Amino acid sequence: MNNILFLIRAKTYTIGICLLLITSIACKKELTKTQATSTNKRIESLYTKELDICINYLDSLSASKNIKNNIDFYKKAREHFKTIEPILAFTDQNNYKSLNAPNFLQIQEEDPTDIKIRTPFGFQVIEELLFAPKTDPLKIHEIVSITKSRLKLIRKNTRINFKNHHIIWLIRNQIVRIATTGITGFDSPVLGQSLLECQYTYKTLINLLDIFQDQFKSKRVYTDLKKAFQTSINHLNHDFDSFDRYAFIKTNTDAQLKLLVEVQKDWNVNFPFEMALSNTMTSLFSPDALNLNYFTDFKSDTINLKQKEFLGKKLFNDKMLSKNNDLACVSCHIKDKAFTDGKAVFDNRQTRNSPTLPYSAYQQLYFMDARSGSLEGQIVGVANNHNEFNLPMDSIANRIKNNPEYNKLLDSLYNNARFEFNIRHAIASYVRSLNPFNSKFDNNINDKKSSLSVKEKTGFNLFMGKAACATCHFPPLFNGTVPPNFNTTELEIIGVPETKENKMLDDDLGGYYLFNTKARKGAFKTPTIRNIEKTAPYMHNGAYTTLEEVIDFYNDGGGVGLGFDLPHQTLPFDNLDLSEEEQTSIIAFMKTLTDEVYTNTK
Repeated sequence: MNNILFLIRAKTYTIGICLLLITSIACKKELTKTQATSTNKRIESLYTKELDICINYLDSLSASKNIKNNIDFYKKAREHFKTIEPILAFTDQNNYKSLNAPNFLQIQEEDPTDIKIRTPFGFQVIEELLFAPKTDPLKIHEIVSITKSRLKLIRKNTRINFKNHHIIWLIRNQIVRIATTGITGFDSPVLGQSLLECQYTYKTLINLLDIFQDQFKSKRVYTDLKKAFQTSINHLNHDFDSFDRYAFIKTNTDAQLKLLVEVQKDWNVNFPFEMALSNTMTSLFSPDALNLNYFTDFKSDTINLKQKEFLGKKLFNDKMLSKNNDLACVSCHIKDKAFTDGKAVFDNRQTRNSPTLPYSAYQQLYFMDARSGSLEGQIVGVANNHNEFNLPMDSIANRIKNNPEYNKLLDSLYNNARFEFNIRHAIASYVRSLNPFNSKFDNNINDKKSSLSVKEKTGFNLFMGKAACATCHFPPLFNGTVPPNFNTTELEIIGVPETKENKMLDDDLGGYYLFNTKARKGAFKTPTIRNIEKTAPYMHNGAYTTLEEVIDFYNDGGGVGLGFDLPHQTLPFDNLDLSEEEQTSIIAFMKTLTDEVYTNTK
């Protein structure tokens, strides 16, 4: 099956990490120039040695005509590729993504005149080709050759120049990568050896700690973190389906994040800036885990933020923003329903289901078809939509200028003349405040409560493992924004029917309408499942009214399972073969993601 992954270029952070690394502000206590040179040479030696071995095994794969030998050579090449993953993924995100990409077409859309559709290559593609019912030696040789060439290019241009804060970022990224995608089987589609591969990456982290051993003032901190990594390796020596991911994250991931903060203090590290992951995160499922400012281009508008949120809330609830004074944001986004409206589509004025707003700030794309790149931009879309506010932003601004209360608030909070933008920013600031991370699940995994049932924990483990839910709904947000860099929000084609009764393929083409890219027909952004118990009905058109129906749809293989002709469906399975008990366990888990503010609402 030819599937499609939509890798859409997200807005970049103000200061980012680029190829091979990076000049930046020095930490208070850095290694001497001689020590740094020696340390970086040791890291570079470790890195290039593994690269060379990986390339050599791919050479052997190219030369062999024996399928069993080919598989063995692939496994060894993959082992050494995963061994360098922590370093490669940090120093060269784009090449890492290409080399580790799933076997889906890669689509990059800048504007109607700049649409790139690339055939994938790399290890996942080789894996699927080697295990195809009928192997294609020429195709295998082609993809292996492309993969080798890319690795050789990386090898030729490698120059490691790490500062202390780079190492902290690298280690934190890998700890989070393992917990959010590594243990889910995200990039081991056929062999299912992701737990083994996570062990390889932890061994690399141990090697890096050893290289930096002299940097530790506290031997206890060094020993504790090294021991924590080794403990994880031991725990990961387990079969995929029965692996306890809940316990792993709670006792391994979070413990390592806490220890990493101790390392920062021990090394006296000052960070020049903050990426998506907070520089002081100590828990994966926490409001402090992610840097909210990373997800907006308007980082300078945080002065008087609480007052701006208050203003935004007032505007959110005001029907003055619509042409006929009959519609407000709250009309479609009701707090007690986790800011949805409980309808398949809103009063025949819309063709799509009203999405939930909590945690929506943690994305790079907005609207179900991903046509906007910011919350502020989404508000403009609502204003201009004839079936929504139907009132351009300049007209909304004129109305608000004539309101003495609003005019005074805006003038006092925003010391600039960008009146229209300030209105949008205030509303967006309110929406960005709706991220409590205090669901039953969050409180239990963070040891604030001890109330999760065995069934609910089993459901989480299924969600993160056998059921493959987390390969599209990535924790901790459980949406389509990919950790640990969070710079890409994915869309999927799953083949939703018109209604649960009329099982014809829905004719809404989703992402296709943006630039009429045929390969995007039926593509929709992956939403969060946080508060999903409160956000029925489900899917972009509200086709399903219960979670049981949703799980049954996926269990049967999505649209293909319903008999639709979907050669580009992006689900990573034909069907899930989940038992009834397993399905009810997954639903039980999903209901634990309801935040406290909504638990007592009907």
